[in-house]
Amino acid sequence: MDICGIIALIVNVAAAGVLIPHRSGDANARAVWLFSRNDAIGNIAVIVAAGLVAWTETPWPDLVVAALIAGLFLQSSWSIIKDARTELRTPAR
Repeated sequence: MDICGIIALIVNVAAAGVLIPHRSGDANARAVWLFSRNDAIGNIAVIVAAGLVAWTETPWPDLVVAALIAGLFLQSSWSIIKDARTELRTPAR
């Protein structure tokens, strides 16, 4: 689990790095940035949870991390919806 998490983290950090200049763009660009950022954060959390599960020999760290990641994605999705609604109300130039 750690090896897959580390490989995914490297890929997601690279993707997020490429998207940094576009994170303040339109709703679509911001959404892609948030997805990449959240995936990188999720990868770090999964790596930490895997270590804690192995150390404590209980599933609780994995369950806590899953809830935190779900909260992060819910917050980001709300932000994307807000941005998209704002863009829909803004007249085209």
